[in-house]
Amino acid sequence: MYGKTETSCIVGIDGARVIVEADYGDGLPEFQMVGFVSTEVREARERVRAALKNSGIVVPPGRLTVNLSPADLKKQGNSFDLPIALAIMIALGILPQQAVEGYLLIGELSLEGELRSVNGTLSHVLAAKERGMKACVLPRANAREGAVLTDVRVYGFETLREVMAFLLDPSGKEPEKAETVEERPDAREPDFSEILGQESVKRAAAVASAGMHGFLMIGPPGSGKTLTAKRIPTILPPLSEAEQIECSKIHSVAGTLDRESGLVRRRPFRSPHHTVSASGLIGGGVIPRPGEMSLAHNGVLFLDELAEHNRNTLDLLRNPLEDKKITIARANSSCVFPTKVMLVCAMNPCKCGYYPGSRCHCSEREVRRYLSHISKPLLDRIDITVEVPAVRMEDLEKKGKTASSEELRALVIRAWEIQKARYSGRKDVFNAHLEGAEVRKYCALDAEGRELLRQAFDGLGLSARAHDRILKVARTIADMEGAERISTAHLAEAVSYRSLDRKFWTG
Repeated sequence: MYGKTETSCIVGIDGARVIVEADYGDGLPEFQMVGFVSTEVREARERVRAALKNSGIVVPPGRLTVNLSPADLKKQGNSFDLPIALAIMIALGILPQQAVEGYLLIGELSLEGELRSVNGTLSHVLAAKERGMKACVLPRANAREGAVLTDVRVYGFETLREVMAFLLDPSGKEPEKAETVEERPDAREPDFSEILGQESVKRAAAVASAGMHGFLMIGPPGSGKTLTAKRIPTILPPLSEAEQIECSKIHSVAGTLDRESGLVRRRPFRSPHHTVSASGLIGGGVIPRPGEMSLAHNGVLFLDELAEHNRNTLDLLRNPLEDKKITIARANSSCVFPTKVMLVCAMNPCKCGYYPGSRCHCSEREVRRYLSHISKPLLDRIDITVEVPAVRMEDLEKKGKTASSEELRALVIRAWEIQKARYSGRKDVFNAHLEGAEVRKYCALDAEGRELLRQAFDGLGLSARAHDRILKVARTIADMEGAERISTAHLAEAVSYRSLDRKFWTG
C-alpha cells in the first residue's frame, strides 16, 4: 500500500517543497529511507517507529520504504518526523489519503509520540501560502509563530494522537489566532540624553542613521563609544510589516525567535564578541545557518573593539556590505542570506587606547601594527568616521540641554520619509545604497560644490569609492534639513567625516 504527505525543507531562509512517500509491502522486515537525506533525517526512522508504537499504532512486519522527494535536494533538519509518521499510517490503511490533502505537515516526534518544536516555522508557513495550501499542522510550541500569517490556517498540537484525531474529524478544532502585541516603550530604554557632551558624535550618529551609512568611532577608553552605539536603535524608525516578516524568517531559522511574540518587532541590534568566527559572523557551517550579519538584517551590526577582530574575518564583510546579501555555497546546494545592515564600529586608536598624547605608551610601530588590522578596502566601505575625545569634567557638570533620542529620531524619520518618496518603487530606499549613475543623478553638485570636492579628493587622496560615499552622506545631510539640493555646507560636513581615517591610517 502507498501513502503520501507534503512538507517542506529549509534552504537558506526559505521553505522548499518536499513530498514524503511511504510504501508498505510483503518481504523481510525492513525500514528504508531514501531521497538524499542527512544523518539527522535518517535517524527519524527510530523516533517514528517508537512514536507510532507508543501512540497505539502497530506496524506489522514487512518491507517499509519512505522516500523524500525531490531526490536532488538534500533533506536536513528535524521537521520530517510528523509527515513521515502520517505517510506510514496512510500506507498501513489507518488514515485515508484524502485526510491529509491540502495540509503542510511539520514537527519532530519524541519516542512517546509528543510533538516537539522545530526551527524555521515561519518559512514553512510562507512556503504553504505560496503553494496555495489550505492549512499547516505543526507543534503547539510553534503555533503562535505560524499564526502571524493570517492567510494560512495554522493548527497546533501536543501529540501524534491529537493530529490523528484532527485529520479524521477536523470540525472540532479552531485554527490558531494571531495575537496583536502592542509595543510599549521600555521605561529603561537607553536615551542619547544620558550621554553628556559628545554633541558632534551624536550628530554623526544621527546622520549615519538617517542614510543607513557605515559608522566608525575612534577614541580612548571610557569616551562613550559603546554607549553611543547602543543608543542608535532608539533613533531608528520602527520596522514595517514586511521588514518584520523578513527579520522573523531569519531568526526563526536560526532558532533565536521569541515564540511568544511570534515576530521580530524591533530593529535588531547584534554585537558579536571580537573572537567571533567567520561563519559565526557572516553565516555558514556544515548545514548553512545565518550569521550575526544576517541576524542584524534591517538593523544594526555593532563591532566593538574593531581592531581586535581577526583581519581576515573583517574582510569577509566587504562583499555582503556592498551586495546586501551573502551566498553560502556548498557542494550540493547554495543558500542566500540577506545582510542589509547599518554597520557601526568602535575602536581605540592604539593598544593602550590613548594615542596620540602623553598618556600613550605605544611606539609608532605598535600603533601602525594595531591599526593595520583594519584594511583600507573595509575602511572605504565605512562612510562616516569620527573621533570621540575623552569626556571632560566640565561636560559632566554641565546642566545645559543635550540632544535626546526623541529629537534625533525626528531628524532621522524626516530623512527616511524623503528618501522613501524619492526612491519609490525601489527595494532599497536609503542613500547609502545608491550605486553608479544613481549617485550622479541624486547627488548633483553646483560649481562651488564640485570645486570643494575636487580639493578634498586631491588633498585627502580619496578613492573613487570614497568620492561617491561623500556625495551620498552629503545627500543624507541635505535630507535631514529638508533641502532639495546639496549645499557646500552639507558637502563640507560630509568631507569632515572622511578625513579622520587619513589622520590615523596615513599619518
